[in-house]
Amino acid sequence: MKQHAEKEILQPTPLCDKKGNLNPEAIGFARKPIIDCNLSGHFMRKKKWNYWCVYGEDILFSATISHLDYAAVCFVYFLEYETQRYFEKTITIPLGTKVKMPTQVLETVQFASNDMSIQLTYFNGDTHLTVTSSNFDGEHLHAELTIQHPKNDDSLNVVIPWNRQTFQFTAKHHILPTSGIVKIGDKRFTFHPEESFAVLDYGRGVWPREATWNWGMASQRIRGRRIGLNFGGQWTDGTGMTENAVFVDGVMTKIHEDVIFKYDRTNFMKPWKITSKFSDLVHLTFTPFFERVATTNAKLVRSEVHQMIGYYDGQITLSNGEILNIQQMLGCIEEHAAKW
Repeated sequence: MKQHAEKEILQPTPLCDKKGNLNPEAIGFARKPIIDCNLSGHFMRKKKWNYWCVYGEDILFSATISHLDYAAVCFVYFLEYETQRYFEKTITIPLGTKVKMPTQVLETVQFASNDMSIQLTYFNGDTHLTVTSSNFDGEHLHAELTIQHPKNDDSLNVVIPWNRQTFQFTAKHHILPTSGIVKIGDKRFTFHPEESFAVLDYGRGVWPREATWNWGMASQRIRGRRIGLNFGGQWTDGTGMTENAVFVDGVMTKIHEDVIFKYDRTNFMKPWKITSKFSDLVHLTFTPFFERVATTNAKLVRSEVHQMIGYYDGQITLSNGEILNIQQMLGCIEEHAAKW
């Protein structure tokens, strides 16, 4: 069965019509963040997030500002690869009226409480990610990172249509060179843009009450080239759209077919497999060395994330026929089940 090509969107397009339903013109993918996420209506069903993950040489550092319509949920975590020291801090603000989520991918968003502040300031082609917390694993945290958005780089911007009332815009921006520092207590981690890369997961949509998805991603320099991987499963299956793509030095190869994630739900630490459904384009094994578990269980909201950190190995065939060999590529893979 041949994969069909998804529609490529080339002009700025609003996500929603005047009633707040999905604009059919927005269904497709774009190489630039040109979809305007003008969500409205859909009381309590709108979900919005800006998730950042930065791969440093010594640590993985992540900061998220999200809004689920009835609460803002903001969290920061880090993992030191060698010692496997890990800590995550989450703050939930009921209603979250002060947290404003912008409609464009590259726009400033911020959150501040007594316990923690996260600022994602977009200015002049860079995102300045600043996080402070006076009690982060019992220590003072201060992160000051500058994330470059190279002007000519492609990014993955996709609208997933379940139907006119439930839909999701996802933007995955990969291999963004990052510089700066993360200080935790008296430990200081430095990020250099040649070797440290950030990934942005920007989401805006109207979701069904229950959803499960897989996401696999990595952004690293391999043999002198900036390589980014992005794969999604379950939530996009059967919609005619995928969030599957490979980036090489800023050029995106869009993969127009579903991929299958095979893994053991009784032991997420066993190796995972990602393969393309109809062809041999994608053949990857992911071997975890760390499992992050994040659970929320409030009466109305249940969420369980198993995010694995580890290494990809395997092969991907690019659109020009080149076979990309992936060896020991540091990245993440996850299962997320939400009732929200």
